Amino acid sequence: MSKKVLILSGSPRRGGNSDLLCDEFARGVMDCGGEAEKIFIRDRKIACCTACYYCRDTGQGCAVKDDMAEILDKMLGADVIVMASPVYFYSIDAQMKAVIDRTLAKWRDIKDKEFYYIMTAAENSKSAMECTLECFRGFAACLDGSREMGVIFGTGVYEPGAVKNTPAWREAYEMGKAVEGGKTV
Repeated sequence: MSKKVLILSGSPRRGGNSDLLCDEFARGVMDCGGEAEKIFIRDRKIACCTACYYCRDTGQGCAVKDDMAEILDKMLGADVIVMASPVYFYSIDAQMKAVIDRTLAKWRDIKDKEFYYIMTAAENSKSAMECTLECFRGFAACLDGSREMGVIFGTGVYEPGAVKNTPAWREAYEMGKAVEGGKTV
């Protein structure tokens, strides 16, 4: 049975390097017969969490009515969640942080997911991405049964498209294939 893969592209630039890696990951999944859906977060209306705790106090989800309810439903229905962000001041970008914070409404229900993380940075060193990776890992650590399955470091890329034909480009495709049991090279 095919796994449902949800890709959350936090890139503020459509066709930016982390967004392109999301597309390559999805291509790998689909080339092995899997199903992958990418959400380009910037295109969605997602407000910041207001810490009102309506979700906790009523059990009726978030008080803020925007596109996050749909994203939460997709996260709950996914077997695999891919989270991608460019590095912003050694962390994830605002688009991805808003999504993570807004999972507060249902975070206890997001269980037993496989996670892949995609990061890109202009710097050539993976060490520049350590805090970014820890942000992703910190989120997943709060979720019961989460399992980290792979990490892609797109280093030394800034201009849109610079990530093409790099090791990260190939890794994204191969990791996508591996989701569905495809052989990696």
